[in-house]
Amino acid sequence: MFRKSSQYLMPSTRPATRAGQYDLYPSFPIGPGKIHLGYGALADHIVASRQVVIDGYPGVLWENFRGHLEGELVRRGLRTTWRSTAEAIWPTDHISALVTPFLGGDDPLFGRRFTGALQDFFDAPKLRALRPDPATDVNILYGCGASLAGWGGLLVYVDVPKNEIQFRFRAGSITNLGADKPVDPKSAYKRCYFVDWVAANQHKAALLPRVDIVMDEQRPNEPALIAGNDLRAALTQMAHNYFRVRPWFEPGPWGGQWIKRNIPGLAQDAPNYAWSFELIVPENGLLLESDGRLLEVSFDWLMYAEGESVLGDAAREFGAEFPIRFDFLDTVAGGNLSIQCHPRPEYIRQHFGETFTQDETYYILDHEPGSRAYLGFQDDIDPAAFRQAVEHSAATAAPIDIERFVVSVPTRKHDLLLIPNGTIHGSGTGNLVLEISATPYIFTFKIYDWLRLDLEGKPRALNIARAFENLDFDRKGGRVRDELVSQPRTLQEGQGWRVVHCPTHREHFYDVHRLEFDHSIEVATEGSCHVLSLVEGRGVLLETANGLRQRFNFAETFVVPAAAGRYRLISETGQAVRLVTCFIKPKSDWPPGVLPGRAMA
Repeated sequence: MFRKSSQYLMPSTRPATRAGQYDLYPSFPIGPGKIHLGYGALADHIVASRQVVIDGYPGVLWENFRGHLEGELVRRGLRTTWRSTAEAIWPTDHISALVTPFLGGDDPLFGRRFTGALQDFFDAPKLRALRPDPATDVNILYGCGASLAGWGGLLVYVDVPKNEIQFRFRAGSITNLGADKPVDPKSAYKRCYFVDWVAANQHKAALLPRVDIVMDEQRPNEPALIAGNDLRAALTQMAHNYFRVRPWFEPGPWGGQWIKRNIPGLAQDAPNYAWSFELIVPENGLLLESDGRLLEVSFDWLMYAEGESVLGDAAREFGAEFPIRFDFLDTVAGGNLSIQCHPRPEYIRQHFGETFTQDETYYILDHEPGSRAYLGFQDDIDPAAFRQAVEHSAATAAPIDIERFVVSVPTRKHDLLLIPNGTIHGSGTGNLVLEISATPYIFTFKIYDWLRLDLEGKPRALNIARAFENLDFDRKGGRVRDELVSQPRTLQEGQGWRVVHCPTHREHFYDVHRLEFDHSIEVATEGSCHVLSLVEGRGVLLETANGLRQRFNFAETFVVPAAAGRYRLISETGQAVRLVTCFIKPKSDWPPGVLPGRAMA
């Protein structure tokens, strides 16, 4: 029981799917002979090396890894000496002092981005003292941070997807970096987000140019591996053509049934699916395919290798941070989302150390009759009375007539609702929302959550004080209709096609178009990456200027990087299709204060 989740473990080989079916394992083909399975394949690389450094991400099951690999090397008649970075990591009280300032005290959700580095977790003299034994056949130094010891020889990096890390925390099979025991999964996640992953990502970026082998360890007994040169070549191909990340799905207390009913292959014993991580790149991975074999690497490898090719003109400002997020929020036959808001730019920087804030939009992909969303305040809003009501509710579990304070707007298919920072909002029941947003994704300040419990039967944390430090009470009454509901207009059109502009808010640094056609349409990237989702029609064929072709199905999200230059979309059946595409506005159209300067990796 190394993982706890209703989601299936990714298979080692690509499963068959029916034409037009949503693909749970979208993979980028890299040619034959590039991906190998099992510890034996790694042992074959090691036999010619006297020294091997096996570095990796926090969350790898290191002792299981060592046991399997050691067995393969013994079978090859090799004498091995193993050293672990666990021998040089600081004691837990030292590490606690290091990370505690970034964990937000008693706040159950939020901390502040770590400003240190991975080497801060290690006693440098002890790390340097981990030396090879000249009398042995193969010396192996393994563990997170192994390359910091300065050994030469073969460099292996062991990666593990972030969703699987979370499933391992839920099973209690791993600990945070340098911790002596597991903690509850929510606390573990908070530390990962604000500390462990920040330090590990910076370290991984430095290793990318010289790593010899990358392993995907999400199947602990059957990992997949790829040569570093082949990985770097694959990332370059992606950055000049297209990519789609591997989606993953999570139930939630308000979750609905649309995803469960319409995406075959998902576990049906989950109570619901509240979220689909279509493109939440701090947590998604990229699948590579060779000879039908699958290997997943975390998305950030692509940005470290090819960030400028992916982002184009925006790379100077965003660096290695991919700025756009797509995800599904499913309340069909589910419940209302919490009434909430997101932080203003200066607030998220000052309090959490983020570079830019969580500006959002809701694109209504599907809905039930009578569906609504909550957006903006009533014209007669009294901030003091509203705060008194929500605080009284939190203290006494008294329900609130939320529409006394917050506007409720009817939702229709293909509506785009605009949610710049500070806007009170929440999807009502009966919607499948395609959330098109800036990338930050955990900074939701819940104000009222309908007195409901989480899936474990515990009250959900509210963030009333933080919300009232960020709410914009001027977004009310007629301004909701005028400013927060996008008014589409045709931008260009020709025989059988048109481009519809769905304007975003002036505070959004991204814009949205809808491409509508019944045969084909040509699109230029114009110096920006394009994030697309098929919102109507069974499928569409993408052709890049470099000659690559890939089919995408209804509700799938994919990206055409800036470096692709131009691409063509084709409706193979001649039926009408619609895609939304999101891209970065020209910098001259950005609102003041979006970024304080170049984003850091």
